[in-house]
Amino acid sequence: MQKLGIIGTNWITQQFVDAARESKSFDLTHVYSRSEEKGRDFANQSKKPDISVSTDLNSFFASDDFDTVYIASPNALHFEQAKQALQSGKNVIVEKPSFSNVEEFNEIEKVVKETGMFLFEAARHIHEDSFQKVHDFIDKYQSHLSGASLSYMKYSSRYDQVLAGEEPNIFSLKFSGGALYDLGVYPIYDAVVWFGKPDSVNYQAEIIQTGVDGSGVATLKYPDFDVNILFGKTKNSSMISEIYFGKETLQLDNAGTIRQITAVSGDDQLEIPSTANDNPMVDEAMAFAEIIKNHDTKKFETLFNYAKIVNETLFKLRETAGIKFTAD
Repeated sequence: MQKLGIIGTNWITQQFVDAARESKSFDLTHVYSRSEEKGRDFANQSKKPDISVSTDLNSFFASDDFDTVYIASPNALHFEQAKQALQSGKNVIVEKPSFSNVEEFNEIEKVVKETGMFLFEAARHIHEDSFQKVHDFIDKYQSHLSGASLSYMKYSSRYDQVLAGEEPNIFSLKFSGGALYDLGVYPIYDAVVWFGKPDSVNYQAEIIQTGVDGSGVATLKYPDFDVNILFGKTKNSSMISEIYFGKETLQLDNAGTIRQITAVSGDDQLEIPSTANDNPMVDEAMAFAEIIKNHDTKKFETLFNYAKIVNETLFKLRETAGIKFTAD
C-alpha cells in the first residue's frame, strides 16, 4: 500500500481513510491538524502506534513518511495546500470542489506539469459501478439523447447555524462555500462526464443571508438539448433524476449517489442492476492508487480534464448568478 498523509480530521476524511484501508490502496502514516489534540485523536482511531501528527504545514510536507496527501480542508484552502504538496513531491487527492476559480486551476495545472506529480479531484461517484452503467446506457442510445433533469438536494445541519446568525465555512464566501460548490458538484460532474462540455450555462441561485447560494437551478446548454440541474443545502428533496431519449427515459434515484437505475418505455420498466460498496469512497481510492502505481498518465489526463471542465463550468455558473468569492 502507498503511504498517505491527510489534511483535515472531519468525517469525510475518516471515510476516505476507512476506504483506503478496506481497499488496501493507501496506508495512513501522517496526520496534519491545526490542533495537536484533534490530530492525535484522529490518528489514535486507526489504532496504529506509528502515525505521525503535525501542526505545521511546512514540516508536514517536508516529511518523507508519505507520498500522497488527501486534502479535505475548507474549499478556499485547497489551492495553497495542493500547490505546496505538489512542489514538495507529493501526489494530491483533493476533495471536491478542487479549487475556487479558473485562475487557481490553471496555476495548479502548470505546477502538475512542472513537477510530474498526480492531482486528483475526489468526485467519488464517477468511479462507482452505477455511474458507469448510466454512462454505458447513454453511449448505447446516444443518437436518441434529448436532454436530462438532474436533482441532488439535501438539507445541511449547518444551515441551522446560518439561521441562528452564524456563518459556517460551507456557507461562507470567504471559504468558497454554497450549494453549487458542494452538492452541485455531483450533478455537474454527471453532465460533464456523460454529455461533455456544455456550450453555455446559466444559474438561477437562491442567495441566503451569508451571501452564498443555498439552492438553485442550473441550465447547461448543449447543441441539441439542455440539462437542467436542481440542487441545494437548505431543503430536502426526494425528486428522481431523469435522462431523456425521446420515447424512452432513464430514471435515477439520486444524481449524487446512484443506487437505482430504471429504464422506462411506456408502461414497461427495466431495472438495471449495479454493485455498490458500503463505503462510497472505496472505488475512487482504488482508482487513484492504481493510476499512481502504474503511472497511468492516460487515465490521469482523462480525470484531470474532467476536473478542469467542471471547474470552468462551476465558475461560469457562479458568474451568471453574480456570486463572488473572496478567493477571486
